[in-house]
Amino acid sequence: MTSEPGAGASGPELITADQETTAVVRGVVRMSELRGFFDHSFQALPVAISAQDVAIMSPAFAFYHQPPGETADLEVGFITDRAIQPDGDVAAGSIPGGRVARLVHLGGYEGLGASWERLNSWIREQGLTPGQTIWEYYVTEPTPDMDPSELRTELNWSVEDNQG
Repeated sequence: MTSEPGAGASGPELITADQETTAVVRGVVRMSELRGFFDHSFQALPVAISAQDVAIMSPAFAFYHQPPGETADLEVGFITDRAIQPDGDVAAGSIPGGRVARLVHLGGYEGLGASWERLNSWIREQGLTPGQTIWEYYVTEPTPDMDPSELRTELNWSVEDNQG
């Protein structure tokens, strides 16, 4: 059974997120090269993190410093229990705290664009202003033999404070 892109996503909500310490690989990457960047990063990250006896505290994520266009300025990694020391391409980072609009996308990655559009529209319908930073947690780790409809991705979009 297939579903339309964005179908099955949970309703958006507004939350207050805590700042999180992360271990990341950062890059500015052409959209056509994202898969290779993710593959390289998720090979390097566990090695560097475990070598420093740092604990992974979250599913994998991608943090975009601004919404992607032809390129993406992003960090991929994991929330960790403390900062790591730089090791090759792996460095310490953070995900900012503050007001965040959140939506959970159910289904394959090809439907993420529609869910991001849905979240953006919802933010504006609430009279809020979308911020520059967005990030996604890959709650369900993909495997080669899994049904893509079972993937779960948590979308997060920073929200600007409209109060004067």
